[in-house]
Amino acid sequence: MSRFLPIEAFKKEVIKSGKWREVCTFESSGTTGMINAKHAVRNLNFYHQNAIRDFESTFGSLEGSCVLALLPHYLERGNSSLVSMVSAFIERSGHASSGFYLREFDLLYNRLKENQQLGVKTILFGVTYALLSFLDKLNASDAFDGLLIIETGGMKGFGPEITREELHDRLKSGFRNATISSEYGMTELLSQAYMAEDGYFYPGQNMRVSISEINDPFSEEKTGKTGIINVIDLSNLDTCSFIKTQDLGRSNDDGGFQVLGRLDHSDLRGCNLMVQDI
Repeated sequence: MSRFLPIEAFKKEVIKSGKWREVCTFESSGTTGMINAKHAVRNLNFYHQNAIRDFESTFGSLEGSCVLALLPHYLERGNSSLVSMVSAFIERSGHASSGFYLREFDLLYNRLKENQQLGVKTILFGVTYALLSFLDKLNASDAFDGLLIIETGGMKGFGPEITREELHDRLKSGFRNATISSEYGMTELLSQAYMAEDGYFYPGQNMRVSISEINDPFSEEKTGKTGIINVIDLSNLDTCSFIKTQDLGRSNDDGGFQVLGRLDHSDLRGCNLMVQDI
């Protein structure tokens, strides 16, 4: 047996290290017919503070920024760890215009352009299909100076999955001059990793990633070789900090990792995964 807990355990059991009462339970978004994972949370403020620290260590302070979110599917389902995190970012920003959007593309466009004119640092979180729908609505390439886009992956059954490279090319073409990044996170983890310019994700302070051989969970894969992503997340101290994902990836020498696809027969996840050839 692997020293990492298979991630699908969060779909079958309530995972806890000890006896305690949860303040909330995060639930994965999934798609129709899927069994959703559930993650009991003991201390919501700890989750928020950890997420804020890791984001700010990567992208700078949230204070004074305008944080916008285009996450319709997650908002409508409820119990989303992503929505909870972004809500904390919005509160941290302190900007009066920060907030969530469902499908009000015209209002979102006007907010982005107004922030650009005012020189306001703007951060837009968006699920893949909603960002692409927004681009289709714009129907043109436009300049968005000072905009940071964090795509969180997920077509959610609204279209065929595309590679992350293709997605970023389309976002760069439609949102000219904007900075494009990605978040790697999931219901089962209370930490996140963000993509740097080199195309690798770099984990937060409490998170480390290792790559194991596909056919031998006890053997660690060599740097640069494709294997299964395993995550050590100390933010999961109240549940399980050692998670074997169903994601394929490879690591570099600097602690970063790439997400290359999914194991055969595994569920397509809602967050941070673009299926691509290996």
